[in-house]
Amino acid sequence: MDQKELIFQTEDIHKATEFISSKLDKPVIVESKNFELIAYSSSFEEFDQTQQKTILSKKCPVFIIDRLKKEGIVQKVESKPEPIRIEPIEELGFYQRIVIAAKHLGHTMGYIWVQESTSLLKEEDLVFLEEITSHIGKLIYDAYSRVNVKEGRKDELLWKLIHHEYGSETQFRHDSKQVKLKLPERCAVLIFSITDPQHNELLGTLKDLVIHSPLRQDIQFLKTEFQIVMFVHGRASDPFSATDTGRAFIEEVKQSLDGDSFYYFMIGLGKEYTKLIDVRKSFLEALEVIETANFIEPRPETMPREFAKLGVYRYLATLYEKNSSEDYFSEDLLVLMKKDTEGQTNLLETLEVYLANNGKGKQTASELFIHPNTLNYRLKQILDLTNINLQDFNMKSYLYTELLLLNNVPGYYKRYREAISVHLKE
Repeated sequence: MDQKELIFQTEDIHKATEFISSKLDKPVIVESKNFELIAYSSSFEEFDQTQQKTILSKKCPVFIIDRLKKEGIVQKVESKPEPIRIEPIEELGFYQRIVIAAKHLGHTMGYIWVQESTSLLKEEDLVFLEEITSHIGKLIYDAYSRVNVKEGRKDELLWKLIHHEYGSETQFRHDSKQVKLKLPERCAVLIFSITDPQHNELLGTLKDLVIHSPLRQDIQFLKTEFQIVMFVHGRASDPFSATDTGRAFIEEVKQSLDGDSFYYFMIGLGKEYTKLIDVRKSFLEALEVIETANFIEPRPETMPREFAKLGVYRYLATLYEKNSSEDYFSEDLLVLMKKDTEGQTNLLETLEVYLANNGKGKQTASELFIHPNTLNYRLKQILDLTNINLQDFNMKSYLYTELLLLNNVPGYYKRYREAISVHLKE
């Protein structure tokens, strides 16, 4: 049985590569369409510098890929069915070689590279490559299909974990081992959720950012129609390492997206846990941040994206429901709202910023762009008009929460405005 028949009979891309090398008596490398190493002929050691780097790093060096694209060689290989010869690039350690695209069902699956360091391939050798290339394309396709099935199984396990379908961590670890799913020592869940379906293409952009991020090795992700759920890994000996990585990735996305695109996402980062069975908690926490962000419109830049920092924002929806159902209003805030409406003052805003800055006068005045004396005058007005006691922590906490509702929840401010004439005597 000759080498060509052996190639057509094998379903192993590695064996097929060895058969090609044996037939041509040359070093052979098979790469994917993304120039990632798939197989190489281990019986040959005369690989040039470029191929040695490809074997070691599992991918063709980027500067070689760029050079081949710049000179139009990649485009030429894609468009021609027959093998083409590439001249040596001595300064890059790139020997002369033959390359042909391995296609399956009309699509390029990868490339077959044959090094011609000592002698040129004969015409019959080139015909041989052209005859077997479609089978190699099928083998590459089959290899990636198997990988995709395994990746799909990994995704399935992660979904089952966050949807509480595992009764024990032991079972999850066992199943993960079967599909070689990388397990973190610490983990926090980070979710990016699109605000409007019309911006759905941004999920594709975000997926690319994850794949090419320097933080990629510490992030596993699942994609749904409107969300990307990320499992951010941390180190057992380094508390908050997963949280820090999540923060760094959020900042990376913010820097990478143009204009307002970043704000088309609602983002939630759950707390990090060392027990895998607790990852579901982090998932639910991240979802709670997003649900809170969805409740508030417009969302202030100051709103926390981390569950651990959510604070009083966690209770806004509950307080809103309670106050609305009981037709409750703060008499003090109604008074200040009426004063602002009639006298063109900014007492409500002043109170909110003052409370947000924990009573720091200089910081409050700077944020409001007013003189400290003006701030003191406004605070005196607030105290004279109401029963507010700025030394009472409970009162300050309540007022700040009510002001968050007033300024961030649709309809709540209007509800207050309509209540002025009912609750306040003229």
